Amino acid sequence: MKTHKITVIGLGYVGLPLAVEFAKKYLVVGFDINTNRVQELKQGKDKTLEVETEDLKNVLVNNLNEPKGIFITDKAEDLAASNVFIITVPTPTDALNKPIFTPLVKASEAVAKVLKKGDIVIYESTVYPGVTEDICVPILEAQSGLAFNTDFFAGYSPERINPGDKKHTVTKILKVTSGSTPEIAVVIDDLYKSIITAGTHMAPSIKVAEAAKVIENSQRDINIAFVNELSKIFRILDIDTKAVLEAAGTKWNFINFTPGLVGGHCIGVDPYYLAQKAIESGYNPEIILAGRKMNDSMGSYVAQETVKMMIKKGATIKGSNVLVLGITFKENCPDIRNSRVIDIIKELETYHVNVDVFDPWASSEEVKHEYGFDLLCSKTEISTNYDAIILAVSHNEFIKLDLQKLKSPIGVIFDVKSLLPKEMVDGRL
Repeated sequence: MKTHKITVIGLGYVGLPLAVEFAKKYLVVGFDINTNRVQELKQGKDKTLEVETEDLKNVLVNNLNEPKGIFITDKAEDLAASNVFIITVPTPTDALNKPIFTPLVKASEAVAKVLKKGDIVIYESTVYPGVTEDICVPILEAQSGLAFNTDFFAGYSPERINPGDKKHTVTKILKVTSGSTPEIAVVIDDLYKSIITAGTHMAPSIKVAEAAKVIENSQRDINIAFVNELSKIFRILDIDTKAVLEAAGTKWNFINFTPGLVGGHCIGVDPYYLAQKAIESGYNPEIILAGRKMNDSMGSYVAQETVKMMIKKGATIKGSNVLVLGITFKENCPDIRNSRVIDIIKELETYHVNVDVFDPWASSEEVKHEYGFDLLCSKTEISTNYDAIILAVSHNEFIKLDLQKLKSPIGVIFDVKSLLPKEMVDGRL
């Protein structure tokens, strides 16, 4: 095959780190439809914090004639010179938890306009088995006029990026690969092998690779749902869940999971993709949907338990003031996508509670756009005499806060992530 010229479509938490690694060896066109994001990246700034400024600046190039490096653009015509297209756009769900394929369709349409004979299109976005070949490939064929597996080829290599994780970065996570023909599968596998130091696993088909990805997070979701249910049971029994898990964890084959809110772009979404495909195929996925129901209930549960504790201490609920610490979907990370902290906030508001939210990692502008409320911008804006404080996300910065000084004499502290010592809080999962 001719020299790889790669386009990565979607420069978010997944696409950017991948594009930067490829850019160390190949010429990469980094494409995103978000003009502000493109301008930010051209200046060497990544607000997701997944790529260091120096690393990004070291691979930036200003034209498409360089032998390697990354050319950042929002112009679709810049894709034309590439022969490998890697699509890493989001695959969210709608209000009814059904898959939204619009970003995937739009990306496929953009590639189809520049697709040439011999080109390869690789999808990394999380989907259910069959999406690549049944939804994406027909778009590529119809709009390019080319024949699949004769003129162009496809592959699927599921993303495994863990936002905010500086240990398990893209090159250090074993990569599953696949291709639409045995020969192309080898080409795709070799391409990823050239940057993935952890190695690759070549799946026997695209559908197998798609299925492997979607069950990875479904498995985690179900395990977390189990410990979330345990947390509800143990709170009724007045038993500390963390202590129980620590004791059980001394057994060599006990699988350690902790209770909490389950959001983000993967674990809180991927099971719905598999469930949707199962339902379309005539099977009702009871365990998967039960796990989702349990995990989706945790935000309102935390709010309700907090209100119960407030009542026991004599607080007047209507008009009370509550501080929620954290809005990102996980600790020490700026990603607010599908954060289930919003469920806590919305449930509290049904009690006519005044809610302040503080998160030093989150962007105030993004939170306002996504969730419609204003963050406290700094620690100096945090009031005192809160009737309740809910530590929803275990950011390192929150350990340093003196919560006792922030709450009222009868105020309560609910520690969702068991970040603080038990004796310092009134309740935790």
